[in-house]
Amino acid sequence: MTMGSATILVVDDEPQIRRVMRMALSSQGYTIVEARNAQEALKEVRAEHIDLVLLDMNMPDMDGMEVCREIRTASKVPVIMVTVRSAEKDKVRALDAGADDYVVKPFGIEELLARIRAALRRVPGEAGESNITSKELNIDFDSRVILVRGNPVHLTPKEFDLLRELVVNAGKPVSHRRLLQAVWGPDYGEQTESLRVMVNQLRKKIEPDPTNPKFIRTEPWIGYRFVAPDEPGLT
Repeated sequence: MTMGSATILVVDDEPQIRRVMRMALSSQGYTIVEARNAQEALKEVRAEHIDLVLLDMNMPDMDGMEVCREIRTASKVPVIMVTVRSAEKDKVRALDAGADDYVVKPFGIEELLARIRAALRRVPGEAGESNITSKELNIDFDSRVILVRGNPVHLTPKEFDLLRELVVNAGKPVSHRRLLQAVWGPDYGEQTESLRVMVNQLRKKIEPDPTNPKFIRTEPWIGYRFVAPDEPGLT
């Protein structure tokens, strides 16, 4: 599948928004499927081959967060939340619900297209990646299984990609720009707030004490560094 041949589900109760998105995305070669509400969206995800979902957070029949959670029970399709809410807590809720990314209204079409390209660029873990095996943390890239002290943990696709990029470079500082471009795509590099939000969410899921992280260390003014559980200095 090339990016331009992808099928995108646009979920929004406003006909004007759907029309603008349909025109903009169709001009890039994408196939567009539309849904006016949550029930239609869930029906399309189950019935059609959808490569990406653009999901309005404020739906008339079901909150967009709930829709995203429902989608996640059956599919790993990338979900980009479209919202008028710009507060950090709302971004955190969107990521926790399983969204891969979010776009705040009003947005520029070029920004939306860049985020779509980045989401579609995501690929499974490559051969040669080193899995992590320890009592505290287990990461299997091939099966995409994460165990924290023996308990399975669900990561969103982008959280998994972020963790993979850090683990592949274990022990070395990885810059904000490199992490952003590795996870979101080459069109990104300055959106450090999005990265910070996702790192905080990832820490909450895998760290024994997220306020005093052992695995994902902050490198001030640079980025982040992953410290494997068996490295010196960890207890």
